[in-house]
Amino acid sequence: MLGGKNILFGVTGSIAIYKSVDIVRKLAEEGANVTVVMTDAACRFISPLTFETVSQRPVYTNIFGNSFTHISLARESDLLLIAPATANTINKLACGIADNLLNTVWLAYEGPALIAPAMNSRMYRNRIVQKNINELKKMGVSFIGPESGSLVCGEEGEGRLAETADITEAVRIVLSHKDLSGHNILVTAGPTREPADPVRFITNRSSGKMGFAIAGAAFRRGAEVTLISGPTALKPLKGISFVPVERAVDMGKAVLKNLPGSTAVIMAAAVSDFAPSVVARTKMPSAKGMSVNFRKTPDILLSIGKKKGSRVIIGFAAETGRDLKKAKEKLKSKNMDLIVMNDITQKGAGFDVDTNIVAIIDRKGEVTDYPLMKKSEIADIILDRMLKVKKVGSFVKKLKTCK
Repeated sequence: MLGGKNILFGVTGSIAIYKSVDIVRKLAEEGANVTVVMTDAACRFISPLTFETVSQRPVYTNIFGNSFTHISLARESDLLLIAPATANTINKLACGIADNLLNTVWLAYEGPALIAPAMNSRMYRNRIVQKNINELKKMGVSFIGPESGSLVCGEEGEGRLAETADITEAVRIVLSHKDLSGHNILVTAGPTREPADPVRFITNRSSGKMGFAIAGAAFRRGAEVTLISGPTALKPLKGISFVPVERAVDMGKAVLKNLPGSTAVIMAAAVSDFAPSVVARTKMPSAKGMSVNFRKTPDILLSIGKKKGSRVIIGFAAETGRDLKKAKEKLKSKNMDLIVMNDITQKGAGFDVDTNIVAIIDRKGEVTDYPLMKKSEIADIILDRMLKVKKVGSFVKKLKTCK
């Protein structure tokens, strides 16, 4: 996701610097070229050699090392990330004080910036610090954290450096092209559970990973996202409107409630087709075996297909085999624009894995096959196809208006 991106990583003098090593490692693992700039205070906590080893790149510390280092570093970077950022550094950045290499680079840098503060909660609440944070935000600087919890000084409060996963996700969001700004995308994910009694239920093997990947990709690309999910172990990104549900009927109601205002609906959930006809109030005895009758659950896709309007509708078809005919029939009968079919018998394309192998079918019946890839990559492909459908629809609408 961050392949080829040049990230200038500023490190300042905070005890939270130990997390910075892990952040650099994580960004490098995702393909980013991470160049670290350390203040003198940061060097008193961790040796530059540590960051050189993790980043596999030179570390810069000396403002007098080269006359134009601050210019070249600023010019070649896609993002300036400072983590941790102390109160001292934040105040200097807001005031334009250039008394070290990092602050000098800051003045020469013209791209997106992300700051992760770390300090004592009293310092963080200080009116001067808050004023300068707000000033930087007005300039377009993004902030991540700080978090609340136990501080090194023994106090409790807001001031902890954000976790590695949250900072790396913030980097992805900042660096993502915002081509979905203005879109309101409704995504479903995960399985549904249909209870038979207070203990037992019928469900399926969906992990929710595909739907969560789509929701995350759409959010990074600037869309407002509502994610409706059955029970999973996954957590949505901060900023996504999350609606947890359990049964198919609950998911159907949530989808219809959130349908108005949406520009696209992507139904990645594996909704149970059947539910027990009767839900026992007490646990059914198992000594002599049991028999359960089933009924059909509401067809959510069919319902929203009837209310389609100008929005794009994308569905999924998980099959045990390459049944393109069945997928095309489902696409047509439920008034979808695209359907994503995958053969769950293929290695790497089943449930509860991070990869998938899909074929995307459009309204004309044209099939595009995609090889094994990460679900995060497939998510972006689906969103790209969604945008293409939206543009075609807008073009046709303009033609009709002209006539």
